Amino acid sequence: MADQKATLHLPGKEPIELPIASGTAGYDVIDISSLGSHGYFTYDPGFMATASCRSEITYIDGDLGILLHRGYPIDQLAQDANYLEVCYLLLYGEAPTAKQYEEFHRNIMRHTMVHEQLSSFFKGYRRDAHPMAIVCGVIAGLSAFYHDPMDINDARHREIAAHRLVAKMPTIAAMAYKYSIGQPFVYPRNDLSYAGNFLQMMFAVPCEDYKVNPIVERAMDRIFTLHADHEQNASTSTVRLSGSSGANPFACIAAGIASLWGPAHGGANEACLMMLEEIGSVDRIPEYVEKAKDKDDPFRLMGFGHRVYKNFDPRATVMRDTCHEVLDDLKIQDPLLDVAMELERIALSDPYFVERKLYPNVDFYSGIILKAIGIPTSMFTVIFALARTVGWMSHWNEMISDPKQKIGRPRQLYTGAAQRDFKTQVEKK
Repeated sequence: MADQKATLHLPGKEPIELPIASGTAGYDVIDISSLGSHGYFTYDPGFMATASCRSEITYIDGDLGILLHRGYPIDQLAQDANYLEVCYLLLYGEAPTAKQYEEFHRNIMRHTMVHEQLSSFFKGYRRDAHPMAIVCGVIAGLSAFYHDPMDINDARHREIAAHRLVAKMPTIAAMAYKYSIGQPFVYPRNDLSYAGNFLQMMFAVPCEDYKVNPIVERAMDRIFTLHADHEQNASTSTVRLSGSSGANPFACIAAGIASLWGPAHGGANEACLMMLEEIGSVDRIPEYVEKAKDKDDPFRLMGFGHRVYKNFDPRATVMRDTCHEVLDDLKIQDPLLDVAMELERIALSDPYFVERKLYPNVDFYSGIILKAIGIPTSMFTVIFALARTVGWMSHWNEMISDPKQKIGRPRQLYTGAAQRDFKTQVEKK
């Protein structure tokens, strides 16, 4: 469709022809990049109808419930690949061969430790500081430990930066948790899997042995996989915009973490657990379900439906099975988990929820799993950031590699005062 054009008719102007571009999937797009030369630009709050870039990494069709990474359906990846395989796929564009995976795994594990002086960063934070505040600051601080000149236009330099960030995020995330509870930091163990290593850094203590539960390990790996990338969301767009200036990649990822911290973005599973705590017990569920159905009541069931997916969240099906595996294995007696399971049953059977396609989403199930394995809600978004780091780095690398990449400079629709003369009303002394 490269030769097709859209024609824009404006009052008192000659018609403007705009190229129509097609991707491999999804809507065709109208290329408006030349509008400025005609004295116009578009107004699109939230960029809901604006493509800010070309990308080959992730594709979402919210109407059909499709999520593809490099063309591979997310449910297949969650079932048949581990997180580091997905990392390789996102970073390099193809699924790894056995040899490629072995080398990639070795490269990642070589970078799992952090500089010993980095531990002093943590001591500058209050004990009750939110872990996201700590992780955001420490990741930005990594640039001080890799201060040698970095050429972001060198593919090898970008690759090393990606490896470092993917490898060190679990270590830094676990350190933030250990610091918050007053326990000593636990060094990474490279003989464990990526997810298993994270769990042992979170829960091991020097005075006793820690054995990773394989079911919990697989659940954590799937949580990482299902959150690895999600196209041009707020945090990914933040990383791209920050990186478009040529900023250090550690600073760009810190910017992405700050964006993810917002409750409208990365805080969904934390909000879900807060809702469960508000409901409190199974016998109160009917009351809250009626509140959710009342359009005049501000209460909303968190973890149901999705802004992007108008049908179902393709990640939720895999996460649901994993959630039940974990709960069955751990046999935890927790009233909030009972509330969650009853809410799930209602949402999958009540005509009100079924007709509106308000199905439990990935945040609902991942929040339940994280609570069940003992991770506090304050760490939920940190784990999201950990998983999403590879997606951010994939997009950052793609952007820097794009010969058409420019520094981001959105326009605005100015609504302030028109030009006027200034007359001081301050008496001069």
